[in-house]
Amino acid sequence: MDHIYGFNHHSFFITMSELASKHHSFDLSLGLPDFDIDPRLKEWLKESSDLNFHNYEPLAGNSLLIERIIRFNNQRINRISVIQDEVTIVPCATFALYTSLKSVINQGDEVIVIQPSYYTYGPSIMMNGGIPVYYNPEHGFATDWDELKACISKKTKAIIVNSPQNPTGKIWTEHDWGQLYEMIKDQEIYLISEEIYDLYCYDGVSHYSSFMHPELRKRTFCIFSFGKMFHTTGWKVSYVLAQKDLTARFQCHQQYISYGANAPCQYAIAKYLEVFDPVETGQWMQKKRDLFNELILETPFKVEQKSEGSVFQIVNFRNISETMTDVEFSKWLTIEKKVACLPLSAFYDSRNNSDYIRFSFAKDDELIINALEHLRKNL
Repeated sequence: MDHIYGFNHHSFFITMSELASKHHSFDLSLGLPDFDIDPRLKEWLKESSDLNFHNYEPLAGNSLLIERIIRFNNQRINRISVIQDEVTIVPCATFALYTSLKSVINQGDEVIVIQPSYYTYGPSIMMNGGIPVYYNPEHGFATDWDELKACISKKTKAIIVNSPQNPTGKIWTEHDWGQLYEMIKDQEIYLISEEIYDLYCYDGVSHYSSFMHPELRKRTFCIFSFGKMFHTTGWKVSYVLAQKDLTARFQCHQQYISYGANAPCQYAIAKYLEVFDPVETGQWMQKKRDLFNELILETPFKVEQKSEGSVFQIVNFRNISETMTDVEFSKWLTIEKKVACLPLSAFYDSRNNSDYIRFSFAKDDELIINALEHLRKNL
């Protein structure tokens, strides 16, 4: 297992945030919100303590929360039909990814990763004895289905998809999920579908889940995050949708790793789901995306495509520097120009440079305005 120590992309996330703090820079590097959560969540968390939610919940999770998850998904614009035996409450999306892989791959199996992607994917595959196979779209980060199909071999056992995607903001549509199914339907290939930014789809687009595809759902682990939905990442509560047979596999491994998620927070989230308005939340975040993109037009950065979803915007920096690597540029921007970002190469295991950096707009409006105004004056 020594090969796991070769992955160091997580260091970019730590380094850039530390540099921002050290140099008193405006920090747009990480997707961690700097605004407060809904006070009603706090009240229900206090109530959970008074009601004595201090012991383990059942393996699948708090029964009230499962009921609310089923109702929430049934009320989406693009309705996800789900039953009780298809829901598992988990500590976080990273745990869900790891345990999903544990449920379906064996030593030497290959797992396709569409890059750029979050840094945990490759290590999670290798920790489960699998072999990551990286697919890198070259044309505006759009999927070339022939190129993706060429990544499939007899050893392929799973594919990981993230939609809306971190860092590019790309969204998979109903057509995309259909294309994927046609590509894998004749082979035993599972889908790990990370949909943690599901509420953040913009310009009139509603999230379309892989779990809605009638055939694809039979081989899918679909991952969602209350931390991203409610800006409560430290509460460590997420959930997984999978058909009954795959849920049984997942929970078999889960019981030996973590067993359950934060019990008091499960109760608070269950209560909050009764009043939560996902449409309002999505519109609120779109305003932040639009604010960011309006202000960055006044800088030399080039936005080649406005983020379709998620809480991130990637920009091309080559109008500012033709010679620096994206890592060098990110550090320079953070230290010298006082605005922190992340290099896009932090989201690749197969390349170490790009023409792009990533900003997060899941920030207070004042921070976005001050950071972009500072860049306008100093670039």
